Amino acid sequence: MALLRYTASADTTIVNAFQPNLRTRGTGANMGLADVMEVFSVYGRETTSSQELSRLLIKFPVAGITADRTNSVIPASGSVSFYLRLFNAKTSKTVPAEYTLKVFPVSQDWQEGIGLDLEGYADLTKGNTGANWMSASNTVAWTASAGDAGGAYLTGTTDPNFGQTFSTGLEDLEINITPLVEHWMADTISNYGVGVHLTSSQEAAFSSSTGLNSGSVLNNTGGATTSYYTKRFFARGSQFFFKRPVIEARWNSIVKDDRGEFVYSSSLAPGSANLNTLYLYNYVRGQLTNIPAVGSTGSVLVSLYSGSAKNTGPSGSKLLLYDGNTNLTGGYVSTGIYSCSVAATAAASTLQYLFDVWHSGSIEFFTGSINPSVLSASQAVSSPVHYLNITNLQDRYRSNETARFNLYVRDKNWSPTIYTVANTTATSTTIHSASYKVYRILDSYEAVPYGTGSEKHTVLSYDVSGNYFDFDMNLLDPGYMYGFKFAFYDAALTSWVEQPYVFKFRVEDYGY
Repeated sequence: MALLRYTASADTTIVNAFQPNLRTRGTGANMGLADVMEVFSVYGRETTSSQELSRLLIKFPVAGITADRTNSVIPASGSVSFYLRLFNAKTSKTVPAEYTLKVFPVSQDWQEGIGLDLEGYADLTKGNTGANWMSASNTVAWTASAGDAGGAYLTGTTDPNFGQTFSTGLEDLEINITPLVEHWMADTISNYGVGVHLTSSQEAAFSSSTGLNSGSVLNNTGGATTSYYTKRFFARGSQFFFKRPVIEARWNSIVKDDRGEFVYSSSLAPGSANLNTLYLYNYVRGQLTNIPAVGSTGSVLVSLYSGSAKNTGPSGSKLLLYDGNTNLTGGYVSTGIYSCSVAATAAASTLQYLFDVWHSGSIEFFTGSINPSVLSASQAVSSPVHYLNITNLQDRYRSNETARFNLYVRDKNWSPTIYTVANTTATSTTIHSASYKVYRILDSYEAVPYGTGSEKHTVLSYDVSGNYFDFDMNLLDPGYMYGFKFAFYDAALTSWVEQPYVFKFRVEDYGY
């Protein structure tokens, strides 16, 4: 599992725009319970130089992210990326193009409120709970250097801020805000959420003689004299599960255990491809547990042996490795999991089996078996066609469970004989670069797209049994049927090739 989403815990829109009468500004209005949020800038509507702005405030449950890190659900800083995701809400109104939205940390606490009216700005706080253009709450005004209006933000040169340019104006917002989330978790920046608005050069211009804000109107001498109206995003109160604002945590959790595809070193392969990674999984009463003598900071030794006469166990002395040593040094990966990397050179008489013994020098922890192979070239281009099956797929899953899925892959044109059927357990072909996506069967909506970029958060792991991946059902809206699809990377085509199989399942919320 390398993907989690944290839905916003509060959001609202704040404006200094005029109400429909074009006489009174909606600066006291709150829109905390509206199901959409709105960003815009209007220049010259009430007078030839009037300014009307709309901004977003969004807060996220950082305590939950911190708890997940403490519990090792998400990895340490530097190994995970956090993305702010807002989803476009279609509207009958005009939509600007070629503009940039900026994201800044909010510098003081604020209240979400219970207002709904995004059109007439009629839901005034008047001392009730909720932020508006002039106040962060029903008791505290905004406190910013230029004046008490429009929100308060951290905008210093060392403060994290982010931006995204919209070409058509209809795009979703997706920005990597990892530095800010790490600050929140470290408590070096207080979690008051983020503000989202147009750049200062695209918010409407206004020149104040004092150099400060004039009441609710922001001093912005370098602002725009054209309008950008209007960009809407779904809010956390939206009925559409997949459209609510989220922080999405993505990381690379791929395990590449080469025990099932161990190769002898060959001049046909580069050095990195001649290296095999082996894993030890220490289960105690069904739970992954650190080896006491190794823990999470120590190292473990690994030695290779040839097999006995019947290849049922290690025999003889430790084999010499490529560097002349007889011991490898393995290390800690995560709770109860250790790994080592080894390159092995075949002897004149190739050993059919190798045995890896994990030990401390005096205490033996584990003995594994390896069936190594020798690389060979080919006289034809490989064009494999695969048959796929998720061998442990169930019809339905609870919305609060995380499930592991085992993917069986074989050559579609495989023709077993009666002997192989009767005597051989079918082995799965390991796909070194495989990715999954999840879509809703009802309307083909991609709930989890392929994540094959830098984080590789939907790429499958593999071990001696084949490919597998973990998936958190909390990512899906219960009450619907979904389908897994898979894509394999084809190095010859330098692209991902989607496989023609769908594996369907349903997610249910049973209320317990």
